[in-house]
Amino acid sequence: MGRIVRDLGDGVTKHYWYPGQKGDWIKSLIAITAGVAIFVLCYVLFKDGLSATTVGACVTTAISGVNLGRRDVGGLREFHDLSAERRAAVADSGRAAWRGAVQGFTCATAAVVVLNMPATGFVADWLLPVIPALVGALAHSAGMVYERMADFAADVESPETVPNTATKALEHA
Repeated sequence: MGRIVRDLGDGVTKHYWYPGQKGDWIKSLIAITAGVAIFVLCYVLFKDGLSATTVGACVTTAISGVNLGRRDVGGLREFHDLSAERRAAVADSGRAAWRGAVQGFTCATAAVVVLNMPATGFVADWLLPVIPALVGALAHSAGMVYERMADFAADVESPETVPNTATKALEHA
């Protein structure tokens, strides 16, 4: 949960709470800005609103999918033991549910935007709206794999333990 603190004077402080952290909101803004920029670029180059919308939505869902996948692995890494700290575990679960809702909303919005383009036909009505969600899901998995590979690389302590890395790889699998 993020918080903005404003000092109003005379010992009065006002707190504004918002979901997520400031860095997460900045990453979301970057994803949306990149998608809009790619949409404009594709529209200028190809003069086709349907393909420009699909590509722009794919860029947005890909960037947000990678970010959310990396956050999911971080959340799993920090997940508390349920029997020891129930309140912290509930908070961790709430953050995971929030990330899932954000990714679902992003993919659904991209599908609705692509579906509402003026083009019709099987490809425009059934295939293209699904592509941004598919790209977002694949990017989410790529973000999770990236973070897990970073964890695996950190597990290798020194060059003397190189023969043991094959055993660690089997343990991680």
